[in-house]
Amino acid sequence: MASSSNSLTSNSLTSSDLELIDISKRIGPQVVVRPLTLTVRAGEFVAIMGPSGCGKTTLLRLIAGLASPSSGQIRLGGVDISYRPVNQRNTPMVWQNFALFPHLRVQQNIAFGLTLRSHNKADVKRKVETVAAMVGLGDLLKRRVDQLSGGQKQRVALARALVTEPPILLLDEPMSALDAHLRLRMQGELKRLQQTLGISFIYVTHNQNEAFAMADRVVVMNQGRIEQVGSPTEIYTRPTTHFVAEFVGNNNLLDGTLSDLQPDTLTVKWAQGQLIAHRTDKRHKPGEAVTAVVPADKFVTHPHPDYPNHLKATVRGREFLGSQISYLLDTATGQEIKMVRQEAFSQPPLPVNTEIDLFWRVEDTLLLGEVDPLVEA
Repeated sequence: MASSSNSLTSNSLTSSDLELIDISKRIGPQVVVRPLTLTVRAGEFVAIMGPSGCGKTTLLRLIAGLASPSSGQIRLGGVDISYRPVNQRNTPMVWQNFALFPHLRVQQNIAFGLTLRSHNKADVKRKVETVAAMVGLGDLLKRRVDQLSGGQKQRVALARALVTEPPILLLDEPMSALDAHLRLRMQGELKRLQQTLGISFIYVTHNQNEAFAMADRVVVMNQGRIEQVGSPTEIYTRPTTHFVAEFVGNNNLLDGTLSDLQPDTLTVKWAQGQLIAHRTDKRHKPGEAVTAVVPADKFVTHPHPDYPNHLKATVRGREFLGSQISYLLDTATGQEIKMVRQEAFSQPPLPVNTEIDLFWRVEDTLLLGEVDPLVEA
C-alpha cells in the first residue's frame, strides 16, 4: 500500500482501550457467547480465531453494535457503548464479502460513511483522497467497483472503514475471498497499515497462519468461550487446554501418569511405556494424571543420544505438502499420531503400512497447561 504525506496518522486518530466485561449473547435458548472478559489495548492488533460456530463473529458484531449483548458491558475509551446504535460508536467493520456498492465508483464507496454525517464536500474529498492514497487506490477513484480485482476491492473496503477515523477497526475474515498469493501479500500490508495508524485492529479468522503472522495477541475461542489468550508464540508453544493443543499447530497429545519428578524433568508412564518431559511447573505430584504434548515436526526416525523418548508406530497415510510430508501413523494401542518431515526431497517417503521408530527430545515434550516463566515474561 502506498504511503502519502497526507496520510492519516496515529496523531489524527483517537486511540482507546476496548473492554469487554462479562459479555454474553443468547439467541433464544442457545448461548452463542458465554460470559467472557477481554481487554484490547489501544494500538494493539488482536486476532480472534476458532472453528466455525465458536462465537467469534458474534463477538465482533457485539462490538460493532450489530447485535446487543444479553449481559455484560462493552466499554471503548472508558465509555459504555453496550447499547449504543451503530452510528454512534464509530466501530466500523470490514466484511469477508467486502459489502461494497458495485454500481458506485471507488470514490463514492469510500465516501459513503462520511455522507451520513455532517461534512462539507471539500472535507469529504480531502479525506477520501488521503485514505485512498494510503491504501494504494489514488489512481482508481473514478473506477467502478465491479471493474476491480479482489485485492483492490479489499482496499476499498478498508478505506471506507478508515475514512471516518475510527479508534478501532473490526475485520471479519476479510481475506477469505483472496487467492493464497494475494492473501500472503495483504497480510504484510494490513499489518503495516495498522502500525502506521496506531489504532486497534480486531481480526476474526479461522486461519492460524494469518493470526500468527499479524497479531500481537491471539484469542482462541471454542463453543462461545475463550480458551486461551496470548502472543502467537505462547499460543503455539504453550497451549493450556486440550482444545488449543489440538486446534493449533500439529500436536500429538499423549495421556499418562507422573511416575518420577526431577528438578528439570518429569517421567510420564503412558500406553507405550514411558517418556521424559521438560519440567517448568514445580507443583506436580507423583501419580498425577497429565497430558504430554509433542509437536508433529519434532520426531526423527533414527536413534540419537539427544532424543531419549521413543515409540513404535505404523504408517497409515501420507500427504505431500511441497517442502514437507505429513504422515498419519497408528501406535500399537491404536492411537493416531501425526508426524511432519521437512525437506521432502532429501529422502524417500516412508511406505504406507511400514512400522517405524520415532524419537524425540526431552525439551520438545511439554505438559499441557504448564506455563514457562521465560515465555510468559
